[in-house]
Amino acid sequence: MELNVIDKNGKDSKKKVKLSDSIFGIEPNDHAIYLDVKQYLANQRQGTAKSKERAEITGSTKKIKKQKGTGTARAGSIKSPLFRGGGTVFGPRPRDYSFKLNKKLKRLARCSALSYKVKEGALQIIEDVQLDAPKTKDFASLLGKLKSDDKKTLMVVSDLNKNLYLSSRNFQGAKVVTASSLNTYDLVNAKNVIVAEGAIEKIESILS
Repeated sequence: MELNVIDKNGKDSKKKVKLSDSIFGIEPNDHAIYLDVKQYLANQRQGTAKSKERAEITGSTKKIKKQKGTGTARAGSIKSPLFRGGGTVFGPRPRDYSFKLNKKLKRLARCSALSYKVKEGALQIIEDVQLDAPKTKDFASLLGKLKSDDKKTLMVVSDLNKNLYLSSRNFQGAKVVTASSLNTYDLVNAKNVIVAEGAIEKIESILS
């Protein structure tokens, strides 16, 4: 499979890049994508939610009224969940939401997401981009030329480009990642994926 390479002005550079069919041309596995995205989102959760239970409430332990003769139900403590300000029954406790996935499944999920983007025509190959200074205006201009300024865009570069990263950080709807940190969630979440020419080889070496 071959795709045309465009320059930073959004025009055809007359070059083509060959993509591996085992990574960019497989039959996508929806369940693998689901599991990988689920794991990514679960790993983002802090898991620090906590409510006080009956034993943790500050208050008197005195029996609040006599056992019989009140005409109402018996009550032994002001900390009871039945009363306002009492403890919570089976409330949330701090926990770890993360879970493990096999490496082969995570690889399949990323290959499936990349294959979807190629099938949808939502993956562009661009010549390696360098910015002279960290300016959001320059990054916005670049996306405008690539007709991606009005879409959620993921740009994948071979190595960390500090100026490019800082320029994109304040741009809503766009994200710049390196080939080594590429994940399924970012691929699925983006409407358009722009891959630097130099990042193709790294992606294929990681996923092969």
